[in-house]
Amino acid sequence: MNIAIDGPAGAGKSTIARLVAKRLGYVYVDTGAMYRAVTWHMLQRNIDPENTVEVLQEAKNLVIELIPDEHGQKVLANEVDVTADIRSLAVNRIVSRYAQIEGLRVKLATLQRQMALRKGVVMDGRDIGTHVLPDAEVKVFMTATVQERARRRFAEMDGSESITLEQLEREIAARDQLDEQREFSPLVCAEDATVLDTTSMSIEEVVESIIAMAQSVQSGRV
Repeated sequence: MNIAIDGPAGAGKSTIARLVAKRLGYVYVDTGAMYRAVTWHMLQRNIDPENTVEVLQEAKNLVIELIPDEHGQKVLANEVDVTADIRSLAVNRIVSRYAQIEGLRVKLATLQRQMALRKGVVMDGRDIGTHVLPDAEVKVFMTATVQERARRRFAEMDGSESITLEQLEREIAARDQLDEQREFSPLVCAEDATVLDTTSMSIEEVVESIIAMAQSVQSGRV
């Protein structure tokens, strides 16, 4: 089966999806990393998100690869390892603006669907259950308070980037608004998704909850 995990920035989707995939022996696909790789690439070439024609033209020649490794996933952009670079504050602050571009979302969604054709995929993002994999057998919408999501992101930072926890809260709230209000494929909870508020849950509790959902679906199909 395929498992779709959606939710806002900082909800912990990537961490959870990677662990669920490992437990089930599935393939993990981090769609957010794909948008981040595009963003990093465009920033390197000084192409603004408002310049949609140039963004889409440049994206035609951009090859993004997601390669499983011991840490979860390596991200390559035109064969350059950008795994660490795409988690920078500069990328965080502008990725949603590139992600609003309809043509770019169409291009990446097509690639994501191809990855899931053989089933056995755990895919996380903003519109997986509603747009990319609407027929996924398990759909989860992970969320948490803005304060908790900012705290988690802040804890992940190595101190090399100057930002306060309060600034991070404001930026995450602004990104939520951009993701929810974009015209094409906005962030929204699928009608048949299970909502998981992870504010007070441990990583293991969230993983176990999703594993239980998958096992329930699997037993119902036998």
